[in-house]
Amino acid sequence: MASNEFQPNSWQQRHSLVLISFLALFIAYLDRVNIAVAGIAMQEALGWSETEKGFVLSSFFIGYMAAQIIGGVLADKYGGKKVLVASLVAWSVFTILTPLAGSASFAALILVRIGLGLGEAPLSPAVLSLFGKWIPETERSRAVAVYSSAAIAGTLAALVITGFLVARYGWEIVFYIFGFAGLLYAIYVQRSVYETPAAHPRASHAEKALLAGQGNSGKDTTIPWRRIWSLPPIWALLVTFFCTSWSLYVFLSWMPSYFSSVHGLDISSVGIYTMAPWAAMFVMMNVAGWIADKLIQSGWNITLVRKLMQSIGLLGSAFFLLVTRSVSTPESAVLSLCGALGLLAFAYSGSAPNVLDIAPRFGGVVFGVMNTLGTLPGIVGVALAGWLVDTTQSYDSVLLLAAVVSIVGALVYIAMGSGEQLIE
Repeated sequence: MASNEFQPNSWQQRHSLVLISFLALFIAYLDRVNIAVAGIAMQEALGWSETEKGFVLSSFFIGYMAAQIIGGVLADKYGGKKVLVASLVAWSVFTILTPLAGSASFAALILVRIGLGLGEAPLSPAVLSLFGKWIPETERSRAVAVYSSAAIAGTLAALVITGFLVARYGWEIVFYIFGFAGLLYAIYVQRSVYETPAAHPRASHAEKALLAGQGNSGKDTTIPWRRIWSLPPIWALLVTFFCTSWSLYVFLSWMPSYFSSVHGLDISSVGIYTMAPWAAMFVMMNVAGWIADKLIQSGWNITLVRKLMQSIGLLGSAFFLLVTRSVSTPESAVLSLCGALGLLAFAYSGSAPNVLDIAPRFGGVVFGVMNTLGTLPGIVGVALAGWLVDTTQSYDSVLLLAAVVSIVGALVYIAMGSGEQLIE
């Protein structure tokens, strides 16, 4: 067989794009999550209350929410690659500036964390815009699952590496190491990613033929805002992604503190105990993507598959969040949180690829709209969790609220969700 003929099981350039995107999100989560562990040492050194720490952790999401839609608009209009590289450079610079800002003042640190959010915001809209041109329908769930699972892999790495570095070298060093890693990777992305299959010099003729006509390449890029806002399935995505993100962001920011304050673990042990729930989510996110694509390939209705994934993810997660309220040891807490986050992973095979189901040509901007509302829990939920812990001296109310939010999200998507293409 000639080297440029299509081989279904061979490595293709679209697979390289997924891997490159995975590593970009991995680095983004290193830079986003490191403060969840470093913040324990920063709180002691800088004298924050739990409420003040909540503001530090949540300030990232102010910037992250603000630039989601504009990131999607720019990616769909001018190219996902350009936006991806610019995003990498911007958030890496703000990561490097974090120790200086933290030492200067509380206000300066808040501003830098907002800047970090602004820098990371365009990443996923840019990637979804590229996927709209590079990933066929029967591979979307797996591609998005692999990409999304980088958030969990980055979280795991940040928890372990940050705890190790902070314990030995102080909290400042992690921001320098992770920030410079991002700048180096931006150079690699600039040299390796191509906007379309047709432009890639190493894509096979068969792969180019397979992907010809995908996305908005060569077509009118006027964004159909009225159509987007008028569709009930879009609103279902907005509400459901908000509910999915509530649990994710609250535990992304507060799980280390939960194990530290409720179960008395030291800063080195915190990273180890928080690994297992994120590892479970990483594995199950990829399993869920594989299951969803296999069901679609075997003839299942796409809408049914998306609703099934959302229901397993949100209702299953809610059950284990309620179980977590009654546990009394760190070991039992780890097990229940593995269940909560492992099942929550299924929701991402219901929501993220659904963007490309509904509007494959405008995946970047629709994801930007969805992730804007999905970022609100990072601001409201993370800060509210800190206030609830200060007020009640317990994490019970935090867990209960997350469970209720998840149940609401599942019910909304079951009632209004769709896997049909609704925007040409």
